[in-house]
Amino acid sequence: MRRAADTGRLDKELALLGKNKLLIIDEFGYLPIDIEGARLLFQVIADAYENRSLILTTNLEFVRWGTVFGDDNMAAAIIDRIVHHGRLLHFTGESYRVRNALMH
Repeated sequence: MRRAADTGRLDKELALLGKNKLLIIDEFGYLPIDIEGARLLFQVIADAYENRSLILTTNLEFVRWGTVFGDDNMAAAIIDRIVHHGRLLHFTGESYRVRNALMH
């Protein structure tokens, strides 16, 4: 019974996400994702694919995404969808936060 209630709630949350024209996932990979979380994130990205805009910020190269998801194949499938119509912006240089830190 609990699982069905969780699934119903999840379906509602995914439907709410689906109404947005833009999804932003900030600091992707900062924390590892368990397999259930990875599946959910895959579902969100797959649903957004060719339907809405997605901004994803990360410090991780694509080759390390498998460690975040715990599955190289799932990471490859997500990367495939992201890069198909995506643009990669690579920023280099000193961190804004470090440059403007109060502690020097």
